[in-house]
Amino acid sequence: EAPGLRNQTYFTFQRFSHLAALRVVLFEGILLMFLITMTGNVLIIVVATTDPALHTPMYYFLKNLAWVEICLTLNIVPKMLVDLLLERKIISFSACALQLYLVIVLVTSECFLLGAMAYDRYVAICHPLHYTITMSRRVCLHMVMACWAAGALLSAGLTAWLFSYPFCGSKEIEHFFCDIAPVLDLVCSDTYLFELLVFIATVIIVLIPFILIAASYIQIIHTILQIPSAQGRHKMFSTCIAHLVVVTLFYCTTGLIHLKPKSSLSANSRKLVALSYTVVTPMLNPIIYSLRNKEVKHALKNTFGRRQLLSKLPLP
Repeated sequence: EAPGLRNQTYFTFQRFSHLAALRVVLFEGILLMFLITMTGNVLIIVVATTDPALHTPMYYFLKNLAWVEICLTLNIVPKMLVDLLLERKIISFSACALQLYLVIVLVTSECFLLGAMAYDRYVAICHPLHYTITMSRRVCLHMVMACWAAGALLSAGLTAWLFSYPFCGSKEIEHFFCDIAPVLDLVCSDTYLFELLVFIATVIIVLIPFILIAASYIQIIHTILQIPSAQGRHKMFSTCIAHLVVVTLFYCTTGLIHLKPKSSLSANSRKLVALSYTVVTPMLNPIIYSLRNKEVKHALKNTFGRRQLLSKLPLP
């Protein structure tokens, strides 16, 4: 046994022990999704920053969402990939607290960013004449700052409170990263008040933005139905459906895990649900939100096509 595993210095991850026979396949699949996630989100940031045509509120929010996905992926996936290859899957007490802090910050920020993006689309489609004033650069900046600040403040309180509890037992975390529910399972004292706070925070962070997103899209769909062109309606509907699929996947999975930290969900089921919003959703977001968009495709061609052309020019 590695030194320190019998005290609170280290925790041990149980990762995907029930899928030990598929460890190599699981490693290759997660690695592929990791590479796709990083490539797609980096491309979004590059083109949204360099192409003046994409300097709009919609792509400003998308760029921030891409940063969230990159940070969330880097916070969880590299450690998970290493753990899939090594025999001993340990994480220090402080590293576990830091990972949990970042998870809460990023998940909270993403929830609010998705709400802000839905509101942006609502204003753009339902109130186009007021769009420039309503979604000014200053308003967008304040909205994004509020999203990040809310996540940072909430996470600091929850992480400090959770790690102030005494831990007992084997220190084995039945998960592949430090999340509230699996860490809470190791606490050997009354956590009723903490669970109540987590429930209230989750309702505010997950359900309220989700309701606002649903309300925004009801108005958007109502407006789309008034478009005389069948082709135009179909195009707008397909975009909305793709967006709502990813939003629903993210909100439902995070809500399923965090609405009741000590839930009846089994450890293996919890891991599979967590995989969807930590690995799958970050990979799908660039494809659903941006890379299927003609404006982004055009910006990619302009950005990388221009660089390729410049590289072929003779040096002076």
